[in-house]
Amino acid sequence: MGRSFRRFRHASAEKTGETFYVTIEPPASTAEALAFLSEGETIACEPIAYGSNYSFALVLRRGDEQRLAVYKPRRGEVPLWDFPDGTLYRREYASFLVSQALGWDFIPPTIIGDGPYGIGTIQLYVDPEPRVDPDTLRRTNQGELMRIFLFDVFANNADRKTGHCLRDRQGKLWGIDHGLTFNVVTKLRTVIWDFCGEPIPPNVLAEMTSFLSDRTRTEALNARLRELLDKSEISTFYARMERLIKLGKFPHLDPYRNVPRGWW
Repeated sequence: MGRSFRRFRHASAEKTGETFYVTIEPPASTAEALAFLSEGETIACEPIAYGSNYSFALVLRRGDEQRLAVYKPRRGEVPLWDFPDGTLYRREYASFLVSQALGWDFIPPTIIGDGPYGIGTIQLYVDPEPRVDPDTLRRTNQGELMRIFLFDVFANNADRKTGHCLRDRQGKLWGIDHGLTFNVVTKLRTVIWDFCGEPIPPNVLAEMTSFLSDRTRTEALNARLRELLDKSEISTFYARMERLIKLGKFPHLDPYRNVPRGWW
């Protein structure tokens, strides 16, 4: 089967004639994607015209392969009163590391790299399936939605909007935009309310329990998280997961506190 391509037209194309053709099919593995993000050369950079913080679409090239990535530089982060300045890119990367440690492969491959505007996260672009009905997601991607909901609880995600869940053209569900995570103070805000009060499926509960009891995995993760988060944020993250396991069910949410701002 041949590769699938999409045209990416640079803003200066009318003057320079620059048009790029990027591969949109998924890489062979997460490891391959991370290698591409780390080794790829930036050949185009365009601002993405939405979101509170500055973000950019990058065209990366390695050899004869070109792919799109989303780049969020530290310099483009808008200061917030309730998160330390200049830490959102680290929280985004920490979220990817946690999802990988759990074996919950729903966050696109992400690295911290030095892009055109300095250090920040560089995340592989997910080519979304257009016009996916929310009811279809609940019916066809229920297991992924459950894990994303649980992740948001123990990672304390303050910004799970509808547009932060994307289904790609292969039917896989992805979660993006994890900069507002791992705060010590409870700030959970999410649009995923489907499972409130229901028992956590035994296999999902076993995945969390297995992770917490695997010292090799937790120590390897901790070594990386200590470079990204405060120690109190790390310990609170583990405490939230332990409480979820003990509870054994999805928590009930508060309609006045747990709805993301501007989700509509």
